[in-house]
Amino acid sequence: MDDKCKVIAVANQKGGVGKTTTALNLGVALGKLGKRVLLVDADPQGSLTRSCRIIDPDGLDITLSELMAYEMTGEDKDFVLKNDAIRRFENVYLIPSNISLSGTETALFNCMSRESVLKRTIEPLRQSFDVILIDCMPSLGMMTINSLVAADSVIIPCEPSYLSVKGLDLLLHSISRIKRQINPGLEIDGVLLTMVDSRTNNSRDISDALRDAMGININVFNIEIPRSVRATECPNVGESIFTHDPKGKVADAYANLAKEVLSLERQTQTRSRPYGVR
Repeated sequence: MDDKCKVIAVANQKGGVGKTTTALNLGVALGKLGKRVLLVDADPQGSLTRSCRIIDPDGLDITLSELMAYEMTGEDKDFVLKNDAIRRFENVYLIPSNISLSGTETALFNCMSRESVLKRTIEPLRQSFDVILIDCMPSLGMMTINSLVAADSVIIPCEPSYLSVKGLDLLLHSISRIKRQINPGLEIDGVLLTMVDSRTNNSRDISDALRDAMGININVFNIEIPRSVRATECPNVGESIFTHDPKGKVADAYANLAKEVLSLERQTQTRSRPYGVR
């Protein structure tokens, strides 16, 4: 394992909170800061794959599903990795996904060490990248557990709405359980407020309440991702926000988020140094 590579899961069991948008645009933003970034689409819906200008994910021969299948059967997957398994999109790389990943999730239940199949699948790739971002599916099923076991940390996108915030408790409980039982190194980078409309009192009130409730024990990113029509257009045209609207407020927010994520990583590395090391 290359300790210089950080694996980040972008997770929330609630759909429509900006997981895919965050995984893609944070990845591109990190790429702009000189990081070599791999995106992993761990959702059978293939939203990240489609957002990366792959129009027909179901027509792909090699996806994350095939890579995980080779890992489960113990066969050599090097030829698969060389056979267009990793795609280039703008300044990042992608392991795509499609509906076949649903079958993979079912197969995991009959697999030895089923919670760590994704971790073993992407482990050889750590030496080639600085950051690996996993776009999790909107559930707490076996694929999401695999993503959290494979990850070093988690970013939790959360829309400032009552139902979205209430759903955080279940996710935080799952992260805590996985950290305690399977992946002791798993940390929460922070909760990221997305689709924020600062003009409404409700949005501001929920954002403030979330910071008050979690700010002591769990980081809530200073950066908030504003609601934007331009951002919702990106998947339709197959572009990141940095290509579609490079001077807009969403691009600026994700650029600042990337800097904050790297700052957190530097702080973590400093805290983990042995006593006396400077």
